[in-house]
Formats: sequence, C-alpha cells, structure tokens
Amino acid sequence: MAENKLAKVAAEARLCTRCPLYQTAMQTVFGEGPVGARLMLVGEQPGDQEDLVGKPFVGPAGKMLDKALIDAGVDRTKVYVTNVVKHFKNEPRGKRRLHRKPNRSEVEVCKVWLDQEITIVRPQLVVAMGVTAASALVGEAVTLSRLRGNEIAFADGQRGVVTIHPSSILRAPDEIGRRLAYAGLVKDLKLALTRARPRSP
Repeated sequence: MAENKLAKVAAEARLCTRCPLYQTAMQTVFGEGPVGARLMLVGEQPGDQEDLVGKPFVGPAGKMLDKALIDAGVDRTKVYVTNVVKHFKNEPRGKRRLHRKPNRSEVEVCKVWLDQEITIVRPQLVVAMGVTAASALVGEAVTLSRLRGNEIAFADGQRGVVTIHPSSILRAPDEIGRRLAYAGLVKDLKLALTRARPRSP
C-alpha cells in the first residue's frame, strides 16, 4: 500500500545524514497528510517550532498558512504539507536558534525525499511556497512574481503553481504590506484548489 511506502520513506528520512544539517537539528521533519491528496504544499524547511515538535508548519508561519487555507476554502486535513529540506538549518544566538537559508547543495541533496513524497502521494497539483521551494521544483533559479497566477510544469512534469512563503507575510514592514501579502497568498491557494482537478475514474 502507498501509505506503507510513505511510512517507510519517512523512517529512512529520520536517519538521514546525507548533509551536515542533521547535526544541529533536533530531528527530521517529514511531510504529513493523506496519500492521494489533491494538493501538496511545499515550503523551504522546518522552523524552530517544527524542529521541536516534529511536524511541518506548526509555528507562526504554519498558523498563518492555516488561516489562509481556511479563507481559501481548503481543508488542511485533506492536503499534504511538507518542505524541500527536512532539517532545520539554524544558527544559535544565546537561547534562540535563528533561521538560516539552506544552500543549493543542501537543497539538492535533500530533494530525494521530496521526490519520493510526490511519487507516492501523487498530488494533482503541487504548490511551491517561496523561492527555495519553487527553484528546487522548477530546477533553476526563479522569480516568483513572474510565475505567480499561472499553472506551470515543474522539472519532473508535475503540475504546479507558485506563491509566497507564509513567513514572508510575518516579515512585511507594515500592516498594509501584511494585508496585501496575505490576500495574495489566499488568491494563489484558491487558484491551486481550482486547478487541482479530481482524477478521472
């Protein structure tokens, strides 16, 4: 069964030492959601809260995503949520651990797990959230503003759309900027839901 295959891959990922990131992270944060989900949402990497809990998108960005999904009419329990990189890349600062962006090598090495998730889950549409996820799936550097609003084909032929990462809303400089960014995310998620057609019988 596909569920058993996914569980096996998740177990293998938890033992991953393919790059040095496992040395400073608490644990591997694998994706979660139903096999056969129409939508798969892909972010960059787990954050501090995700690394502690072991689940994707449970921190501040995750709460922002949850709100946007509700406003877009998307049921998160029916969506598969994951990240390109499965370990939290961080820099200790006193008692805090600050996010550090994964480099190209780390993304490429870790993408083996995402590729397997896509193969097993078989989503109708993948939503790449943020530049890191979009670039990894497209196979080259991308500009989000040029790709947003349209369905595209990723490097493996998978259908997809791109949008901002929910964390970027939290970093917006003012309330107006946050509202505009949030509205854009909701709009993109609505597009994804529309494009994620059910499979033919």
